Amino acid sequence: MRDATTELDTQSGRSSARGLKVLNFARQFPTMFTKWYAAIKVTSDPAYDAVFCELKDTELPLLDIGCGMGVLAFYLSSRGFNQAVVGFDYDDTKIVDAKAVREKFYANAQMHFSAGDARKALPEHLGSVTILDILQYFSAEEMEKLLRQAARCVAPGGKIVIRSGLVDPGWRFRVTTAVDKFARRVGWMQGSPVQYPTVEQFRSVLVEEGLVGTIKPLWGKTPFNNYLISFSRPR
Repeated sequence: MRDATTELDTQSGRSSARGLKVLNFARQFPTMFTKWYAAIKVTSDPAYDAVFCELKDTELPLLDIGCGMGVLAFYLSSRGFNQAVVGFDYDDTKIVDAKAVREKFYANAQMHFSAGDARKALPEHLGSVTILDILQYFSAEEMEKLLRQAARCVAPGGKIVIRSGLVDPGWRFRVTTAVDKFARRVGWMQGSPVQYPTVEQFRSVLVEEGLVGTIKPLWGKTPFNNYLISFSRPR
């Protein structure tokens, strides 16, 4: 059974009329909260469409660091991304959910999910890498270590695609930090934000690791101070 193979087509993070019905995608997840979360993510969060657009022409496997319950992997598969995906997350409860969805709806897809601490080590990988919304939970030293390890997983022709809030004096940054703290209070995230990265931190580390790319706002219609960091390794 794989209803999820129906194409999911979005523009600027919103479901199009001819795309996968959001309810069909959300029903894959096990609880009312996770169904609601998945539906909100694929309809209102611009990161998913942005990541798909960055990776759709690659033929390399993907390592999704901080994959949670696998929403990005399932979304990419539903959009026709057929490369192997390895999801890796600190929260073993979310990994259990991801494995259950994968087994029931994506049995033929090349997907693997595992729990672990990215502060200690990453799965062995060479291809492309995604990191969405977790860097604020790392100290500056831990973040630099993770970025360097992740960059070294990027193969020639591959990309590292990151979505992160950045330090900023404006109101968007204040909203971002408030929501991250709320996520901790309600138990959705296991840790509290430690520090938020800067543009200079990304550029200095990724360029030193031999990557080239861009950093640009990814606000969509959200109030958050999120940016898309996309760097590739030249062939």
